[in-house]
Amino acid sequence: MSAEINTDGRVIVRAPMRLANSEIVRFLTEKRVIIEKHVLKRLAENERLSETRPFTRAEIRKMADKAVEIIPKRAAYFAELMGVKYNRITIRNQKTRWGSCTTGGNLNFNCLLVMTPPEVLDSVVVHELCHLIHPNHSKDFYAAVYKVFPDYDRCDKWLKDNGRLLIRRMTGE
Repeated sequence: MSAEINTDGRVIVRAPMRLANSEIVRFLTEKRVIIEKHVLKRLAENERLSETRPFTRAEIRKMADKAVEIIPKRAAYFAELMGVKYNRITIRNQKTRWGSCTTGGNLNFNCLLVMTPPEVLDSVVVHELCHLIHPNHSKDFYAAVYKVFPDYDRCDKWLKDNGRLLIRRMTGE
């Protein structure tokens, strides 16, 4: 059983069809404090998001140009450090991802990364380069990430806390 807070702050409970309602109520009662905390956090985030203006096309173009200048250098640096090789790098203005790695060894990065702290950008680069070694999110994958980037969790948290705001400004949604 799980509880999810959707984008408008409503709680969605996922449970087996045959589970008694009393069990669902018990689960929600036990998890009430943490659920309320996350609902309030989501509502505050929504308020903050509603006060932002979308990036202009010119601003997005500037970010993409800056990303093309910065990200390949960071990828080359970390690839050499890690002893991995990649094919090409593509910069995109993505709505859902910060980066990705194809089975052919191509790396894709969101141009919004240039709006994050430098160490956050580096953490995404390392994450994607580690997929060249482990094409999954296994324990071995994360061990490889932490070996190169011990502060990965803090940077990942930064993206979780601030990333939706940046993406909202990209998409206007």
